[in-house]
Amino acid sequence: MSLLRLVDLSTDIALRRGAVHALDHVNLEVRQGETLGVVGESGSGKTMTVLSVMGLLPAGGRVVNGQILFDGRDLLAMAPEELRRVRGVEMGMVFQDPLTSLNPTMRIGAQVSEPLRVHQGVSKAEARDRAVEILRRVGMPRPDKVVDDYPHQLSGGMRQRAVIAMALIRSPRLLIADEPTTALDVTTQRQILELIDDLRDEFKMAVILVTHDLGVIASRADRVAVMYAGRVVETATTEELFRAPRHRYTEALMHALPEAAQGREGKLYSIPGLPPDLSQPLTGCRFAPRCRNATDACRATDVPLVRAAEDHLYACLHPVTEAVAFAPRGAGEARPSRASDTILSVRELVKEYDAGGKSRVSAVSGVSFEVRTGETLGIVGESGCGKSTVGRLVAGLEEPTGGQIVLDGTDIGALDRRARRRMHREVQLMFQDSYAAMNPRMRIDGILTEPLEIQQVGDPAARRSRVTRLLDQVGLPTRALERYPHEFSGGQLQRIGLARSLALEPRLIVADEPVSALDVSIQAQVLNLMRDLQAELGLSYVFISHDLSVVDYMADRIAVMYLGKLVEIGPASQVVRAARHPYTQALIDAVPSPDPGHAPSPATAIRGELPSAIDPPTGCRFRTRCPLAQDICTTEPPLAGGPHQVACHFPLRPEATATATATAAP
Repeated sequence: MSLLRLVDLSTDIALRRGAVHALDHVNLEVRQGETLGVVGESGSGKTMTVLSVMGLLPAGGRVVNGQILFDGRDLLAMAPEELRRVRGVEMGMVFQDPLTSLNPTMRIGAQVSEPLRVHQGVSKAEARDRAVEILRRVGMPRPDKVVDDYPHQLSGGMRQRAVIAMALIRSPRLLIADEPTTALDVTTQRQILELIDDLRDEFKMAVILVTHDLGVIASRADRVAVMYAGRVVETATTEELFRAPRHRYTEALMHALPEAAQGREGKLYSIPGLPPDLSQPLTGCRFAPRCRNATDACRATDVPLVRAAEDHLYACLHPVTEAVAFAPRGAGEARPSRASDTILSVRELVKEYDAGGKSRVSAVSGVSFEVRTGETLGIVGESGCGKSTVGRLVAGLEEPTGGQIVLDGTDIGALDRRARRRMHREVQLMFQDSYAAMNPRMRIDGILTEPLEIQQVGDPAARRSRVTRLLDQVGLPTRALERYPHEFSGGQLQRIGLARSLALEPRLIVADEPVSALDVSIQAQVLNLMRDLQAELGLSYVFISHDLSVVDYMADRIAVMYLGKLVEIGPASQVVRAARHPYTQALIDAVPSPDPGHAPSPATAIRGELPSAIDPPTGCRFRTRCPLAQDICTTEPPLAGGPHQVACHFPLRPEATATATATAAP
């Protein structure tokens, strides 16, 4: 039975001149007790669809056609007070960024209980008790303390739990989750998705899960709607969609996944071009300009949805006939060995921060590794493990507390300030959020020229020539130099960020989560570009990410960090296919798989919050969350084992699989 139905829904966003037709005759159905996954690139209309349902459209936005039927009642025909009650009581929404969704001046308990006070008029004391209870039910640690905290005092996972608690405190019949795990590491992501599944069953509610991650959809949704350019182009059960996709856009999204690459040397499929401008009149199939199978008929015909099976609709004149094959993680052969010379050697690196009084935050503790010329070293781990701190230390943005960073045979710490600055021309940083890393008041010309001016490289003419060549290398037109950062898409900004990191012709680039916020098609473009430039320029990368699928595709070797410590390092195919540390295996199992038949083992799930870096556990720092921990784990295990090293008293057997944490070899 349908709980929510969208019938020919069209939404416009008014501009100074004209309007953006964000949604065009969208038809969707959400059934009671099911999870509907909505996928598509940025700008496809998936978020605009749920904002239309919730009545939270941006300024200038309005529904211009259709119906939104909730339990048979048209929300668009309701009086404002009735509509407010339905949306405030019977629906809940979890937003992508919990920090911006929470009021920084209000305590968590007051925000979570606000729906009760507004719609039910309960007392302050009762509201607090109910807030503690719902926070406990969503797995919040120490909920009786957290209710008195402010949002900035919580971790990303805890903030997301608070937002979920706020959405559920009135026991809604429909929960809308808009990219609820995009910015979270894989273990927290798994916890949040499992929480939503459990709460769906407990509250008997329907869920709309909006995401660009096909792996999340494969493992969590009952049915899927694929959107492109404001329209639904395919709907099917999850199993049917991944077994037999029909629309060429769905196929393209699947081909862009790292799991679809043919070995580590194969390129990811990159969807050419950009989505259409929805402020302009459009004819024919909207995907036709980017489709490798398009014909003149596709460009001239407005393609309707047709039925492939009882619950499978698609709008394509040249449907897919074969399923997309996904390789298992770590199945690719190891890359040919790189040159033996070492460009970077990190030895016993330590970084501590003053936490007030006599307390110290142990962010990085005794980390050692090497990076060879032309090689990519991937660093993975949960948020708070210290991987980004290592990247900033290597790039010279912070000073180490102890240890050595040796670049091309020179100990950087032994150099004076001027010599160190010259050395750091050899190492550049590629930021996760390129927009935040750029001055919004500077044009791209100034942003790319600035490092050349600071380092006094060439004259103005030479700098201009260098900047033009950089844009060509990253696939952007010269006219981009006259524009400001806000005028570019996320993928274009990341290309500009890569161009800036290349300006001084470095030999090593530290890439800190460079694709974590990008949808799958743009991610493929950036990763292919980075691989091409590495081959062309002989670059070395330190590639930092929480996504093991991406790291498995990019890296020659992988280093795994936990709470400031290196717990495993080795060839990428070995670390992913035959993990030796229980933490590494848990990270691998937490990555969503695009195979709907893949079910992560409960035995490998990491439970609880990351311990405090102010007072980390003695011995093995993972022991407080490890299913294999014993008394000996209170002593620190050494990192040992040849090319594939592990720091564990009970390493997993070499033939370890996703369920291997149940069988340890002392």
